Amino acid sequence: MANKALTVKEIFAVGLMLFALFLGAGNMIFPPFLGQQAGENAWLGTAGFLITGVGLPLLGVIAIAKAGGSVQSIAGRVSPLFGVIFTIVMYLAIGPFFGIPRTGTVAYEISVSPFLSENLNKNPLILLIFTGLFFSLTAWLSLNPMKLVDRIGKVLTPLLLLVLTILVGKSFISPMGEIQPPHKDYVSAPVFKGFIEGYLTMDTIAALVFGIVVISAIMDKGVTEEKQIAKVCIQAGVIAAAGLALVYLSLSFIGATSTEAIGLQENGGAILSKAATYLYGEAGTVILALAIFFACITTSVGLVSATAQYFSRLSSKLSYSRLVVILSIFSMAIANAGLTKLIAISLPVLIMIYPLAIVMLLLSFIDSLFKGYSAVYIGALLPTGLISLLDALHVAKVDVSAVMNALDFIPFLSAGIGWLIPAIIGGIIGFLSASLLGWKTVYQPDTEC
Repeated sequence: MANKALTVKEIFAVGLMLFALFLGAGNMIFPPFLGQQAGENAWLGTAGFLITGVGLPLLGVIAIAKAGGSVQSIAGRVSPLFGVIFTIVMYLAIGPFFGIPRTGTVAYEISVSPFLSENLNKNPLILLIFTGLFFSLTAWLSLNPMKLVDRIGKVLTPLLLLVLTILVGKSFISPMGEIQPPHKDYVSAPVFKGFIEGYLTMDTIAALVFGIVVISAIMDKGVTEEKQIAKVCIQAGVIAAAGLALVYLSLSFIGATSTEAIGLQENGGAILSKAATYLYGEAGTVILALAIFFACITTSVGLVSATAQYFSRLSSKLSYSRLVVILSIFSMAIANAGLTKLIAISLPVLIMIYPLAIVMLLLSFIDSLFKGYSAVYIGALLPTGLISLLDALHVAKVDVSAVMNALDFIPFLSAGIGWLIPAIIGGIIGFLSASLLGWKTVYQPDTEC
């Protein structure tokens, strides 16, 4: 097939698809809570949030575009074995063991549960029926990856944007109240606090996962030349990032202007729910339900498709369509049987691998400066992994306070990014080891997976 140049309309559709894959229900909950807590400092807090909540995912898309769509090709720069193991763990953690089942339960809790009686809410059969339908729709939308751009970028995303516009539009036309003074950390360090909140969205991992979906979609449109694929992928990333930034700013405004009308709330989900009801009455519940449902289904489709594509490439014995069905059924079962316990196991894993993914991502951009030496990757990732392991154990409620107290001298440790400075120091030590001691191993991993 001859290489094809996509039109602006086609590139925009790919960008909208990527935007929808990113915008899950969790992403919609963070900004309103930030806005309410930051109050008069909401724009500063949101600026910090955009750096890590939008900037890092955009870098992730760019890195994957340059790496040919493979996380494994980046992780494999440490060693080929590490590349395979890390990528498998990442896909399983953010896919069937956490991210995919959560989309079904969140969609149920916000889009269905509010409309049911107390007795029906307690009936497990209702959740089983809903998740059965939800993941059947996920499987149907995922089975033909060539149609993902048409189904998501051209249909579901415009519907999602329409519902969000209805939700936030009235808050701009008729604000719920005056913006109040900031609370807690948003008083003294709003930018840094927002920075941490954006980091906690974990969208950088999503960027690395969704890269394979976007590149496949671009190739299905007839683009075959590597540089052109990377160019379109980056353009789609910029479109998605711009959309995310606009949505985050709007949702932050809703939170910032909501306190007078609905009072301080414990989380962003409660803020959105009460704000929607305040702005539109009972119809607001329906509007929010639609927004959350569309956000959940697009993210579910993206995660199923990405995971199925990776494992089908990893093993020729597993077909893409079979994996889509297996992942959908497994996710439905987990959503009904043991999501709470699985989250307790999966979340610490995500906490551990997320900083590793960020460090590898950032190193991939300056790979040529240190000639791709594996020693640099290993030197940076070792302290990152150790500190992230402590954070993961803490999240898993394992008592590591003695060790954490002993390491209290490390900058930003209490903020959850204590790995940052050790990673830089470790990378420098790795470079010196390669330059002075001759440890100049450079791996060129297979990019097919």
